[in-house]
Amino acid sequence: MTGFTALTALFVNTSLKRDGAKSHTRLLMSASAAIMEKNGVAVEHLHMLDHQVPPGVYPDMTEHGWDRDDWPRLWDKVKAADILVIGTPLWLGEESSTCRVLIERLYGMSGELNDKGQSIFYGKVGGCVITGNEDGIKHAAMTIGYALSHLGYTIPPQADCGWIGEAGPGPSYGDEVDGKRVGFDNAFTRRNTTIMTWNLMHLAKMLHDAGGYPNEGNDRRAFDAGCRFDFENPEYRT
Repeated sequence: MTGFTALTALFVNTSLKRDGAKSHTRLLMSASAAIMEKNGVAVEHLHMLDHQVPPGVYPDMTEHGWDRDDWPRLWDKVKAADILVIGTPLWLGEESSTCRVLIERLYGMSGELNDKGQSIFYGKVGGCVITGNEDGIKHAAMTIGYALSHLGYTIPPQADCGWIGEAGPGPSYGDEVDGKRVGFDNAFTRRNTTIMTWNLMHLAKMLHDAGGYPNEGNDRRAFDAGCRFDFENPEYRT
């Protein structure tokens, strides 16, 4: 293809399962990750509950009463990735509580800037993978997508995918029923997972090759230095 070997992707699973190997969400995330790996993207998986990450909106919560916070170490992985994919199960139609903690901690880093004076998240792309056996894929994708966009991630077209079974109790994605893995042959899930993955790669490559966004009009340091934007003339004024 066009070559994606310069890109890195981080898949963060916010399943409530303590053991990530038993996560249905991880199964669908792995389908997306496999496409990326086949095309040269360096992929890493992170299971949030393998680490102690307390809730909060500060870079290091040990400075705010917590005895331990693994987030500063995980943040290095997030910051280095061109592509961030958040995976979550659905509970009562919403993303998991662990997913909300992740979004809070990402928000806690929103004060950091890149070398152009932009949000540290500029030039990166984001998407989400959602599983469950109740309705809520689009609702959770809307919430996660907005959060990532607000922070500075760029969201490509159709940047979410998911699988839900019949409403009510029943098998989850990847469970074996009558000798078949549930959800693996779902055309809608297969199509959206594939399109999401390729759109993430295409957009990440475009941004990477372009060196991110120009900083005309979005350099926070200019505003912090007392500059203002003249809406009649497209340049900064002191």
